[in-house]
Amino acid sequence: MRILIIAAAVLALTAVSAQAQMGGGRRQPNEAVAKPDNKPKVDEKAYKAALERIPEPKDKYDPWGGARPSEPTKKLK
Repeated sequence: MRILIIAAAVLALTAVSAQAQMGGGRRQPNEAVAKPDNKPKVDEKAYKAALERIPEPKDKYDPWGGARPSEPTKKLK
């Protein structure tokens, strides 16, 4: 009988923790779905104009420049 009571208590505690994780509390109304999007519209012409204003780099970027020398070393024979 004692084992049955312990098993029921463990099952009840497991169910309570699962209920807490699922968020079974109050639900808020779906007002977010009914609202229209207030995001700004993307202006393609302004975007392309901004890309054209970016200057071209003079030197090619080397992301590993600090980790290795820029000029290869001569091999010793």
